[in-house]
Amino acid sequence: MRENMDIRNSAKKAGVFLWEVAEAYGINDSNFSRKLRKDMPPEDKERILSIIDRLAQEKQEAV
Repeated sequence: MRENMDIRNSAKKAGVFLWEVAEAYGINDSNFSRKLRKDMPPEDKERILSIIDRLAQEKQEAV
């Protein structure tokens, strides 16, 4: 099983691209992809999942 599937699945379900998450997280999308290759500390996961939630909500409000 791939690492950080919870982040990947959450972004997919929310309709948020990983490059959008990377941008909001403040890093280059290729660096973010590399970061997803290994399991992250819980505090990083929480921050990323909250970014996904915020981006999804912003997309919903734009509709």
